[in-house]
Amino acid sequence: MVKLSVIVPFYNVQQYAPDTLRSLRANARDDFEFILVDDCSRDETPDILERAARELPGAVHLRHETNGGLATARNTGLDAARGEYLTFLDGDDWLAPGYFSQLLACIEELGCDFVRTDHVQCTARARTVHRVPHGRRGVVMNPRDVILPADRSTSVDYAYAWAGIYHRGLADRGLLHFTDGLRTAEDRPWIWRLHREAESFAAVSLLGVFYRRGVASSLTQIGDVRQLDFIKAFDQVVRETAADRDADELLPKAVRTYCAIISHHLGSIERFEPSVARKLKSMSAAALKRMPQGVLDDALDSMDVQRATRLRRLRRRPVTAEVAA
Repeated sequence: MVKLSVIVPFYNVQQYAPDTLRSLRANARDDFEFILVDDCSRDETPDILERAARELPGAVHLRHETNGGLATARNTGLDAARGEYLTFLDGDDWLAPGYFSQLLACIEELGCDFVRTDHVQCTARARTVHRVPHGRRGVVMNPRDVILPADRSTSVDYAYAWAGIYHRGLADRGLLHFTDGLRTAEDRPWIWRLHREAESFAAVSLLGVFYRRGVASSLTQIGDVRQLDFIKAFDQVVRETAADRDADELLPKAVRTYCAIISHHLGSIERFEPSVARKLKSMSAAALKRMPQGVLDDALDSMDVQRATRLRRLRRRPVTAEVAA
């Protein structure tokens, strides 16, 4: 019986994959499996993973023939997973020794659908602890009850899939798979669905995931068109939340978060390629017009003057029929 399945996508991370794999070895147990998904890497990553498949206890090596992106790679791992519990790691991050055993003990003791954890963000030599934005620790709650308030950071804003552990029943209910093909912000519809539809969760003060920021190949560092998938991701969040039984309560949070992300990208538009920057503006203007307009009015009224002015100006921008679709 496999107790825990760990899903780890890799794509062109030859510089970091050895650290990731060493940390998995320091977490190995006879009842753990590590599903290593190579998303059609073009560097030395495939060779590194082939060696790991022979040397890492519990390793399962899968390879995509075409690059599908992080969401698709995670789905491949989910489909192959056999564990009673599931978790994730990215191929350029790493773990403290014995972390997964501690994480597993937490969810078994609490008996809930999923557990969320803190993490350490690593930028060059700097280390910063990031906490789950939920004050009550080790207390089982209804995840729907912690989506709000709209004007504060909550658990749905802490969207890192690898910052937690999940009972297999969630996968059986279709709640752990990601929207296939999303190249960025893939965690956003995922975390919203999890909090709307799962029955129980808890946050714990457990540190053990080290999240590497500033990686040159990461989409957060690349200003190409793949970054614009955040619009598809948040369109899905708003659409699915609008169909929820508590839509009137939850939509203000979804719309306000969407607006904040649009404003964030517009505020750093110089990092995008010129053609992508133009597309960002036109697609964002169309997104604003798709939102429930009354909810959008309230969201803009609640934001600071700089962000609200930027978004109101964008809202007035003409949108072509092709972009609006």
